[in-house]
Amino acid sequence: MGVTGGLIALVVALAAASALGLVLRRRAGRFRAGRARAAGPRADVLTEADLGGPLGQQATLVQFSTEFCAPCRPTRQILGQVAGMVDGVSHVEVDAAERLDLVRRLRINSTPTVLVLGPDGAVATRAVGVPRKADVIAALGSVTRPASSGTRAEAE
Repeated sequence: MGVTGGLIALVVALAAASALGLVLRRRAGRFRAGRARAAGPRADVLTEADLGGPLGQQATLVQFSTEFCAPCRPTRQILGQVAGMVDGVSHVEVDAAERLDLVRRLRINSTPTVLVLGPDGAVATRAVGVPRKADVIAALGSVTRPASSGTRAEAE
């Protein structure tokens, strides 16, 4: 294999790495519903004791963060804004370094990770990375009751 073969292998490797990077970037911050990722029976249900804060009447936005996580700050702002806009929704931030029991139980692999809990504390959906505000609101639509899903701004 000469210089030409090496260059071809390099170009193929760069193209594959670029494609993988684009796929991962596209998936970052997107909510995924469906299969439970927690280990054990009902391990995907969180209580107020688990979170150290109250569950929302309609839904709870749970953010797993760490102290040196740069994307956690904009995620905190987005979730706080949405919780302030939508009736019955609360936002709770969990320090992943301090709550390794929850990190293991829920298989949190990176920060920020956002969980959307239903009123019973069951994990309905999750996103890894910084979600868009519209995606957070859409994810809430899957767990909130239609009668109370209006925003506070609409009520005024």
